[in-house]
Amino acid sequence: MAATRKDPLRGFRFLVEIDGIVQAGFQEVTVPESAQDPIEYREGSDRPTVRKIPGLIKYGNVVLKWGTTDSLELYNWRKLVESGKMGEARRNMSIIVLDEEGNEGARWNFSDAWPTKYDAPDLKGTGNEMAIETLEIAHEGMKRVR
Repeated sequence: MAATRKDPLRGFRFLVEIDGIVQAGFQEVTVPESAQDPIEYREGSDRPTVRKIPGLIKYGNVVLKWGTTDSLELYNWRKLVESGKMGEARRNMSIIVLDEEGNEGARWNFSDAWPTKYDAPDLKGTGNEMAIETLEIAHEGMKRVR
């Protein structure tokens, strides 16, 4: 019996879902890392070798980049944080990679996400580049569910 071939997903077909925010498209999305630093310790009766146990889990930030439009939804989300309305600002979000047929191929879910940094586009009258906005999003949990 022949095994079914599974090709890797491509990194240019993706969606971003954020509770209550509709944003048409993103030029670039950075899926963050999950890391855990080891804690070294030794008890007095141990051999002279360090033991290592897992420390706190740390997650990197999600970074979204998109071409500037007349939409203010992501900017207003950041303004909630700046005005101290964290209860309203925390959202759940997902990053979804699509397969060749446009179906969900991989999904990362992020809990209690909130924008920690907004970067307006750089503008230059002599260039022809697209104006790009950037939003950096902190979160308290990351899980790949597909």
